[in-house]
Amino acid sequence: MTSTTAQLLITRSNRLGADKKNTNYAGGNTSAKGIDRDPVTGEDVELLWVKGSGGDLGTLTEAGLSTLRLDRMRALVNVYPGLEREDEMVAAFDYCLHGKGGAAPSIDTAMHGLINAPHVDHLHPDAGIAIATAADGEVLTQKIFGSKVIWVPWRRPGFQLGLDIAAIKEANPEAIGCILGGHGISAWADTSDECESNSLWIINTAAAYIEENGSPEPFGAVVPGFEALNDTERLARAAALAPTIRGMASRDKPMVGHFSDDARVLDFLSREKLGPLAALGTSCPDHFLRTKIKPMVLDLPADATIEEQLARLGELHTAYRADYAAYYDAHADAQSPAMRGADPLIVLVPGVGMFSYGANKQTARVAGEFYLNAINVMRGAEALSSYTPISDAEKFRIEYWALEEAKLARMPKAKSHAGRIAFVTGAASGIGKAIATRLAAEGACVVIADLDLAKAQAAAAELGNTDVAIGISANVADAAAVQEAIDATVLAFGGIDLVVNNAGLSLSKSLLDTTEADWDLQHDVMAKGSFLVSKAAAEALIDQGMGGDIIYISSKNSVFAGPNNIAYSATKADQAHQVRLLAVELGEYGVRVNGINPDGVVRGSGIFASGWGANRAATYGVDEENLGQFYANRTILKREVIPQNVADAVYVLTGSELTRTTGLHIPVDSGVAAAFLR
Repeated sequence: MTSTTAQLLITRSNRLGADKKNTNYAGGNTSAKGIDRDPVTGEDVELLWVKGSGGDLGTLTEAGLSTLRLDRMRALVNVYPGLEREDEMVAAFDYCLHGKGGAAPSIDTAMHGLINAPHVDHLHPDAGIAIATAADGEVLTQKIFGSKVIWVPWRRPGFQLGLDIAAIKEANPEAIGCILGGHGISAWADTSDECESNSLWIINTAAAYIEENGSPEPFGAVVPGFEALNDTERLARAAALAPTIRGMASRDKPMVGHFSDDARVLDFLSREKLGPLAALGTSCPDHFLRTKIKPMVLDLPADATIEEQLARLGELHTAYRADYAAYYDAHADAQSPAMRGADPLIVLVPGVGMFSYGANKQTARVAGEFYLNAINVMRGAEALSSYTPISDAEKFRIEYWALEEAKLARMPKAKSHAGRIAFVTGAASGIGKAIATRLAAEGACVVIADLDLAKAQAAAAELGNTDVAIGISANVADAAAVQEAIDATVLAFGGIDLVVNNAGLSLSKSLLDTTEADWDLQHDVMAKGSFLVSKAAAEALIDQGMGGDIIYISSKNSVFAGPNNIAYSATKADQAHQVRLLAVELGEYGVRVNGINPDGVVRGSGIFASGWGANRAATYGVDEENLGQFYANRTILKREVIPQNVADAVYVLTGSELTRTTGLHIPVDSGVAAAFLR
């Protein structure tokens, strides 16, 4: 049962975290102190509830709180071994937990526990960090806030910072909070509502001062040729560049991408201070832990050709990796963790926008949001003064902190398809939907492509939010529509790794009853459609240089001669041979091409539900409701095949178990001897 004090804290946290002007995703922390009953002694005890490590204020629940005995937490002052060993205090928090304690205590727990106030907020608002990173931030703090807010010079988060702020509060009884140099703000009060009010007053006062007193063009003049392209050109250029840039960001490990052409980003990219400010990097620890210390910036105008931009990006990537390695070598010591990777997480392309990267879509999107925070911070600092982030040495101390390394080590093992981007055609129902569902469950980002946009979007929504899946309209028989679908995929998730040619239909007719239109329709959707999808996707796969998978959902009928099935079986045979041809052609790029031959997938099948089932039942002289069992009875295993069985085969073919397999067709038919591959 949540205590009243803890519930008030959760409510306050959710309100503060819901507005990005107050703090970034998963940034900052809040706390409350109060009395609760000790279930062992039956006596009242004073507790500290504080947002735990890695949680997000906007979505905080009781499970995300750490709960500590305040007397024990404050008693740690007596055993504090000093600044050089302050990291040891994080482990000591475990000895202060009340009951099971809830979430793991964060590094900022000391700040919240040691400050002598019932309620404390620590936030990362853009306006506050703008003051915190201004060259004359201390003077600005005094000018803007007077004695109500105190300047605290940069210090890495930890026990000593908690002691420092606690002492500052005691020495300044009129103060309601502080500006943490290079970092953010903290506020405190006797009640939860008052604490929230104090936090918002600091944020809004800083923002208003910047608005009223700042330079109207803090990033300098617009550089001719670096202005934003129009909407159509901008998105087309972004789609053309995205696969190559993702490949660069994934040199050390595969990354998912996010693209933003936010007006504030485009404005920054058009200005004369872009280069020097970007080179200074971000300052708030939450920012550079997500974005790396600085972005990679294309230094060509927007009207340069794609070929020129790609060539220059390649040169800049080589230089970026060398520069990051030099940064690591300059600051690492014998105890430092190994370098985690030298690729950029933020790539800025003037006139086009920002590409951000992470291990999954949410992380990639949030990295972009954090760099937009950094742009806002730079704008505010430059408007009043000059942007002066913390030093690279201090950034390294945070980025390669042993505590940060331990936090990364606690993360759960990634799922088999994490970081992979799947494009599945005909995926709003039946086999395609089962495949999309399985791939999403295994960690992939999924694009559900279907003729019916509404059904595609509904199917995607069943899998999760847009960080997991999106639904798009795609007519696979139309080359332009296919290219638009692939472009939409690379803009949504950064690239493409896994293509499933599943879209299909069938008309059960004899040779004499099959019309030319029947023949063309089935060949356009399946033979031509698979060719168009594979061709468009292959260009992106090759540009990425990350390998990939193309899967064809063919059929037992590609090798089995059944009655009244001329057009369908012929087009499935076409698909089957495309698998062999593309396996040979794309192998040099690390792209594997394999096929699956299902049969008798009646339950849940869109094809069977659209009339194919009734026709096949009539052909075999059985009732339609018994067709699934009819197919099962004629197999070796006597087991009915369902869409999930086909999805299982896709999972195996595209996972880590068959990485040396290409050009293969796997039967998923419960055993049809006449369709055995030879």
